[in-house]
Amino acid sequence: MNETEKTWRKALRLFGQFFQFGCFTFGGGWSIVAQMQKLYVEKEKTITSQELLDITSVGRSLPGTMIGNVAMLYGHRVGGVFCGIVCVTAMVLPPMVILSLITFFYTAFRENPWVMSAMTGVRAAIVPIIACAAVNMVKGAFRFPPCFLLAAAAFVLYLFFQVSCAALVVLGMIGGILICEYYERRGTKKHDPDAC
Repeated sequence: MNETEKTWRKALRLFGQFFQFGCFTFGGGWSIVAQMQKLYVEKEKTITSQELLDITSVGRSLPGTMIGNVAMLYGHRVGGVFCGIVCVTAMVLPPMVILSLITFFYTAFRENPWVMSAMTGVRAAIVPIIACAAVNMVKGAFRFPPCFLLAAAAFVLYLFFQVSCAALVVLGMIGGILICEYYERRGTKKHDPDAC
């Protein structure tokens, strides 16, 4: 099997997976991250929790929708630009079709008590899915104990002091560099008797 066939097979598999993710995108992008966690981290083990968190962090930091960025980054990581485009396209198709139908029949949906009740139930079901994904990502995300303090500080700064997301990302990058630098130097000193 040549390289082109491998890429096409990989792209078709990714298309099916992200199309399925797109069918269940209730609750926004975080529910897709939860599905990716379950499939790629826990079942297939193609990436680690830390790698998924890195992809999510970068996707969240870039302009555009977070989940579109995450899909593109994951697809690119697995099979290059072509697979990234396939992932984004597959994920966008189901919501686009559903929204087109809902827009066409908006009045009937808006006034139907069954549809409104179903949406209330869907919203209630999304909260534990997102919470579960967050807990699983945090478990495997931090290499060093001070990272937990850094995350708590970012949470407090955002929630109580309204520090902008961009500033928190920059502060997080600086904090991450300092923490990693400290632990790497400490590790070097332990293993190298000639280190200062």
